Amino acid sequence: MKEEINFVEGTTIKVDGMEVVVGGPKGELRKKLSYPGIMISIEGDKVVVEGGKRRSHKRMINTFGAHIKNMMKGVTEGFEYRMKICFIHFPISLKKQGSTLIIENFMGEKKPRTTRLLQGVDVDIKGSEITLQGIDKEKVSQIAANIEQVCRVKRRDRRVFQDGIYIVSKGGKA
Repeated sequence: MKEEINFVEGTTIKVDGMEVVVGGPKGELRKKLSYPGIMISIEGDKVVVEGGKRRSHKRMINTFGAHIKNMMKGVTEGFEYRMKICFIHFPISLKKQGSTLIIENFMGEKKPRTTRLLQGVDVDIKGSEITLQGIDKEKVSQIAANIEQVCRVKRRDRRVFQDGIYIVSKGGKA
């Protein structure tokens, strides 16, 4: 079983043991991809991920292929997630302080809620819109998930209390 992935124009890929390094116009990403029985190599202008015939090998080959494709897309186009602040009862305010996002007055709470921001992701707050941009899809999506999670409404009827910060759109940059 093997999968061949063509290089995206403008990218360079190196395989150093279990580490894959993808470089492009927006930066460089490094990721360790290892699984018993699966090898990653470069043949000409293709990345080849190959392994045994087991179902688990097939799954991991597809997973590694998806990771490499996301890395190539990230260093050429980047990733962008847009979030929207929604409130009906209490106006929510956001502040970015260093590597922390502070969410104040959520559901009228006196104590602010916080979430950590990962390095390499730009967070832009304009009115009720939050834009997350970066070259690493995992980091961008993890920050979006953390923001949604920290604003989850508990012990109230979700049909009435729809306050929170929600992902509106996600994907590559236009």
